[in-house]
Amino acid sequence: MANEYDRSDKDSDGGGSFVMGLLTGTVLGAGLGMLFAPKAGSELRNQMREQAGNLANTASDGYRRAAETAGQYAGRAAETANQYVERGREMAGDLAGRARDAVVKGAEEAQRYVHDATAGSTDMADRMASASSSGTSGQSSTGSSSSGPRPAAFSTDPTPRPGGSQSGSGGFGGSRG
Repeated sequence: MANEYDRSDKDSDGGGSFVMGLLTGTVLGAGLGMLFAPKAGSELRNQMREQAGNLANTASDGYRRAAETAGQYAGRAAETANQYVERGREMAGDLAGRARDAVVKGAEEAQRYVHDATAGSTDMADRMASASSSGTSGQSSTGSSSSGPRPAAFSTDPTPRPGGSQSGSGGFGGSRG
């Protein structure tokens, strides 16, 4: 029984070569039969010429069909590639638009944050100034008058001053010496 399985495995390997041998034998047999047939030489040559012409026509038609099919596949591939390129461009444009919108939104939020922070610091400076003018003798712990310019940290003037202070006051109203 094991020999039957081995034989069936060998048969499946040589199936293609058997068919090739059969076709080759058929072609050679037909050619030799034509050569040895009892016909006149001119008649045999004409018949062989016709067969060669038919074979050439068949090969030419096969080549033409293959070229047309390849051209169609190439055309389809080019169309598909163009579609993917266009979709890629659309997606890139869409992503660029989204990114631009996100940057604009972030910039607007940053501006709001800065505006809110500066408004809050101005309110705090005003409260400190009103508290110091109503409850103190007009002198701060540094010995300077509260009626002087506001500290640079609480300034509403966005113009930067050299040395980080306003009007050369040295930061908190004191003079530099």
